[in-house]
This record gives sequence, C-alpha cells and structure tokens, in this order.
Amino acid sequence: MAAHIAEVRALQVLDSRGKPTLEAEVRLTDGSVGSAQVPSGASTGRHEARELRDGDGGGYAGQGVAAAVASVNGPLASALRGLPAGNQERIDRVMINLDGSADKSRFGANAILGISCGHARAAAASAGLPLWRALAGARQAKIPLPIVNILSGGMHAGRQIEFQDFLAVPHGCTSIAESLEAVAAIHRSMREILARDGRAPSGVADEGGWGPRLDSNEQALEYMVRAIAEAGYDPGNQVSIAIDVAATHFHREGEYHLASEGRSLDAAGLVSLLERWAREFPIVAIEDPLAEDDWNGWRGACRALGSRCALVGDDLLATNPARLERAIESRAANAVLVKMNQIGTLTETLQVVDRALEAGFAAVVSARSGETEDSFLADLAVAAGAGYIKIGSVTRSERLAKYNRLLRIEAGWEKAVPEGLAPLRPLRHDEKRGRVRVNNA
Repeated sequence: MAAHIAEVRALQVLDSRGKPTLEAEVRLTDGSVGSAQVPSGASTGRHEARELRDGDGGGYAGQGVAAAVASVNGPLASALRGLPAGNQERIDRVMINLDGSADKSRFGANAILGISCGHARAAAASAGLPLWRALAGARQAKIPLPIVNILSGGMHAGRQIEFQDFLAVPHGCTSIAESLEAVAAIHRSMREILARDGRAPSGVADEGGWGPRLDSNEQALEYMVRAIAEAGYDPGNQVSIAIDVAATHFHREGEYHLASEGRSLDAAGLVSLLERWAREFPIVAIEDPLAEDDWNGWRGACRALGSRCALVGDDLLATNPARLERAIESRAANAVLVKMNQIGTLTETLQVVDRALEAGFAAVVSARSGETEDSFLADLAVAAGAGYIKIGSVTRSERLAKYNRLLRIEAGWEKAVPEGLAPLRPLRHDEKRGRVRVNNA
C-alpha cells in the first residue's frame, strides 16, 4: 500500500547570514520523513516568487518568518494531510492552487518550497532511493561541472566594485574531486596574491569568495588570471572565468552606473566592455550582463557575445517558465540560472531545466547567497542533468555541504549503485566558434 502524508510541520531556523528562514518536515504513514531548509537571496529580482516575511513588528527586525511557518502548520498541512505521497506534481499543484496568487505571496514561496522539497525527500526515503535518483525519473542524471566563486563585489561584498562575482570554471577536470582540488588551490593562491599586493580582506564575502578593495572591475579579471596561473593551472585551457555582473543592481534611469570607476554606460557601452573582456580574458560565461527588464540590451549582448560565451539569465529569467519562453523566442539569452526559491516548487524548477535543455540553452543550478546547511541542491543538479552547478566558494559549511554531497554521489556512497550516472566530463574547446562546450550536456 502506498504511503500517504501523515504530518506536515515547520519551524523558523537561521540561514548563513543569521537571517530567519524556514525548515519544513513531511512525515509519511510508513514512517518515512523528509525535511528541507529554504535559502534566501540578497541579490533578488522583482520577478521572483515572494517569500513571506513578518514585516514591521515581527521578530528579527521584521525579517522573521513566523507567518510562513503558520502557513505550513495551518492551511497547507490541512490540505496535504492524507494525500498519497510520491506524486510530486500533484502535491505541488495542490499548494499552488490553494495559494492562488501569481507569485505565491499568500502563503509564501518559502513555505511552499519547504514542503515541496521535504515531500520529495520523504518520498525518496519511502521508495528506498537516493534523492537524486528519485528526482531524476526518466532524465539522464549527470555529475555537474562546478562554477566556483573566487572574488566578490556588488551586494555580496559591500559594493566595493559593482560586478558581483568572479568565478573559476575548472573545465579541464574530469571529476568533482579534481575540480574542488583545483578551485581550492586557486582560492588559496588568490589570498596569497592579494596579501602580497596589500589588498588582503579580513574575511570572506557572503558566498565564501574574497572581497578585496580593487581599483576597478577589470582588475578582478586580472587577479583571476594571476591566481589561476599561480595555482598551477593554464588559464583558458584548464580553468576559465565566469562573471556574475548582476547589472540590475547598478542600473538606474537607463544607464549602468560604475560608481567605483566614476563612469556610466548605456546598454551598448556595457556590452562593448564585456565584448572586449571576452577577447582579452578567458571568459566562458556571463551572468546577468544587463538589467532584468532590458530585453533589447540582452538581445544585443547575445548578438555580440552569444557565439563565444554563455549568457546566463538570473534576474532576467527568475526560474520562470514564461520568461524563459520569451528569452528562447526572442534570442535574448542562451543559458538560465536555476534557483528553486525563485519559482517556489520543485515541479516548476524541473520544468524550467527540462525546457531550457530542450531549447539548447545551458542550465546552471544555483544556490543563493543566504544559504543553509541543506544539501538538496546537489541532488537536484545531478537529477536534472543540467551539467553545471553554482554553489559559492570552497569555504563556509553551507557551501561545503553541497560540494561534499556531490563527492558522496560521485563516489557511489548510496543505497543504490549509481547506474547510468554520467560522470563529469571536461569541457572541450570549440576552436571555430571560440567558446567551450560541455561534452555531456
């Protein structure tokens, strides 16, 4: 007899910033239990599903999630209790319909996502399967290539420079174990170089990368090349660079304001800057190069850079099926960043990945800057077959929980042998088009 949902409950816990978030637990009639903690972003777009926070008069200066906890413990639990477990789409659809809002603002996307992922864990446990295998279904599960934060600016590091993150892409590695060794060496060499230059920060930024004071955004790229080389890797051949521009956050009145450099650029000027960088530095991916509603600017970026770089929509696409479809039709991006809490259910998240891959887009499963010790994201990336994962740096336990989970999956430390699991394969360079591609994507 199939297990049914016996109990759903939630409580308020803390994320990596000491900010409240929600943990939901789903218990089944056969005794199987699954729980999940929900992350939160600092660099959030206005098209994301809405997390529910208590506001003025609530705890933690209004940032508490008591109302979202009450959504779980009250109406959502009542609606789900007694339903058969295992049909993820049905469970998620019940919650979406009960909420009734376009952005899940009635009960909170944080409340709905916590239950969605908690149910998936409980159902996997009930079936005796590793989470990634249960989530994969008929998909070709794959070990993803990590894109790893080394330097930070923007909202992740006090806006010392405008561009938000500079990341290492260890495409010459053939396993997660090799990749982590490479990026750990690069992270270490970056610290040593910054110290020699008198720029060593006293701590790390939100996602574990270094947040030094730099003279310009371009200087971060120069440091990235130096750190890759001094760590013993060949820039562009073994390890390349990704940039998270997060342009929405310095876009005002039609211009992109680089206050740290004392200048402003229009969309064409910013694209021209990125185009020059892509010629001069080993850049393989650029996230949010234009603002979240600058569709014309995005189309211009794709024309200029789409043949040599992945142009990754985060704020632009917000893990939203309708916005992804618009980007596919208008050729406004060629890759999507996938964040579960931007859309609010596991079902919709997987639909976005499936549609992106079907359209020939790259898909990057991503953590948030306000993370938890929950490792669910690692299983999701493997199950979805996305090919890429962006977690943060190789410091801070909320990041390492996901990396270490990938190591366990890759090593086969599971109840079921990972038959049919495609290993991470190195990127190969496409000389004709001047870009890199994923062999197993």
